[in-house]
Amino acid sequence: MKITGLGPVTPAGIGREAFARGINESISRVRVVERLLDQGQFIAAEVPDFRLSDWITVDGSMKRLARHTQFALAGTALALADAGLAASDLAGCNPAIVNGSTLMDLESIYRTMVNTATKGPRYAVPTAVVDSQQIAVPARIAEWLDTPARVISLQTACCSGLDAIGHAAELIATGQTDIALCSGTECPVLYHPMLELGMTRLSPQNSNAPASMGRPFDLWRSTGVIGEGAAVLLLESECSPRPAYAWVCGYAYCCDAAGVSGNGMTEAMRMALANARRNAADVDFINAWGPGHETVDRVEAQCLREIFGDRLSEIATVSLKGAIGNPLGAAGAIQAASVCLSFRSGIVPPTVNWETPDPDCPLNLSNRARDIQPRVALINAHGLGGSNASLVLAAS
Repeated sequence: MKITGLGPVTPAGIGREAFARGINESISRVRVVERLLDQGQFIAAEVPDFRLSDWITVDGSMKRLARHTQFALAGTALALADAGLAASDLAGCNPAIVNGSTLMDLESIYRTMVNTATKGPRYAVPTAVVDSQQIAVPARIAEWLDTPARVISLQTACCSGLDAIGHAAELIATGQTDIALCSGTECPVLYHPMLELGMTRLSPQNSNAPASMGRPFDLWRSTGVIGEGAAVLLLESECSPRPAYAWVCGYAYCCDAAGVSGNGMTEAMRMALANARRNAADVDFINAWGPGHETVDRVEAQCLREIFGDRLSEIATVSLKGAIGNPLGAAGAIQAASVCLSFRSGIVPPTVNWETPDPDCPLNLSNRARDIQPRVALINAHGLGGSNASLVLAAS
């Protein structure tokens, strides 16, 4: 299976070219969330100046869509255009549309709860039940494509976007479809869940120096920083005439055993490499999960050491979270899009804000972009509840 189109919608840039430039800059996009200032001091990486109408023709109903659904629609249009296709070209192809998201549309749920609490039951938002479902994301994509398609929505916490790619690749490998749009999309930058994420120390509890707050694998890291965004990838069978950014070689997922943090990530990596028929020695690039959390980063580094041994210090490794925060279920798909661009340019992005090496995280990191011409990459994702996923991509 090959990836032939990319549709990134991220704080570092929207579209292939803007994202390629932005993600290779040593810049954090984390800022104070100004639209929430009347509710509290929150920091996050937002997609700036996003308007769905800049990317597709918008009718009246689309203006009310959840922000993460709008991200996915824009990403779909971008991925198809990047592959040289129009929506009409999918007619008769029976495409699969696989989306991964962690959160429902909490904004519409919150709005209807506030309305009913303050104004009465007849002020409930009648569309909240339908539009807040996660299946609404791929369903809206299929509706926009205006062609019969099979739609699937995955929720595996922060692994959702990477799992969407793995699931779509399996559909193609087993001959169930020849073309699939797979995506991860997320918009958690709302009063709820930002309030709760801060209370559980999964987001900073103060807004001091926001741009330097997310510090993946750095000795002085504390907790992760939230982001938003999406990436849509077009997957096709090897018979497609379109050139490939990358080949999906292997994928696996595994949950941590009860009380054993991280063993699921080790097994996910091991199984993904086996599925790809690759050895650890073949991997020359790691796009790590690395959310900047004190414990999660250390556990991932330990798992990587189990797989790669002493050679780990030689393999170029990066976490994107210092640049764009952690967009939860969208992160894995954005990581995959970034790896595709690294294969094409030879450049791997910086780990923004990494400055002081942590002896517990002996990784080959840099806070500057590097020209290493990678050929085989391993991508990791980890989610609350102990979910883990790994994907192996190879350059075409």
